[in-house]
Amino acid sequence: MEAGLLFRGVGVALVTLFDESGASMPEATAEHAARLVEAGIAAVLVAGTTGEAAALEPSERLALLDAVRATISGVPLIVGTGAASARGAVALTAAACAHGADAVLALSPPGCPDPRPYYDQVARAAGSTPALAYHYPTVSAPGITVAQLAELPVSGCKDSSGDAERLELTAGCFGGAVWVGSPSLALLAGALGTAGAILALANVDPASCLAAYAGDAASQRRLAELQAAT
Repeated sequence: MEAGLLFRGVGVALVTLFDESGASMPEATAEHAARLVEAGIAAVLVAGTTGEAAALEPSERLALLDAVRATISGVPLIVGTGAASARGAVALTAAACAHGADAVLALSPPGCPDPRPYYDQVARAAGSTPALAYHYPTVSAPGITVAQLAELPVSGCKDSSGDAERLELTAGCFGGAVWVGSPSLALLAGALGTAGAILALANVDPASCLAAYAGDAASQRRLAELQAAT
């Protein structure tokens, strides 16, 4: 692996499991994460947009983080710490780092045309822990422009826009690592030589995610079918 690169390959945007009463299930979620690592997944993201972060109390996020941290080994544990305000993101970032996160991933705040001050504060709160930007305009518009991304104090970016042209531009001019978040672009991400992908579909079909990023067209079509069915 390249020096300084958090991971290369396919990571999972881990789902959070809940019981019938609506209570989160950290241990069961951690066991699911461990099975995915055994299947070849190269990193685990907890409390991201797939991880129902918006529905979790801060204490539940930490319980989930602690359970996964105690269960998996050999791969990075990334924690989603984005919030609607810099103050909220800073608090989540500081807590995640104190509980052993290997990196934090902060979704850009909604309605913010210039996210640079927000990421400055997140990066300071992270300290020596790598901070990653997260561009997902469908969930939190307007997201991060390619020009802004180049100015952020981050070591990498997850791009879930699903925009192939945007991915190509980012891969060509951003100095940090790029992980695609859209399963429809897994094969393209591999062909462009990006650091990898962080995919929700890896929860249900890690083998196809791994194969698509490695260049298998049939697996890419399988991911398209799965995405259309969800």
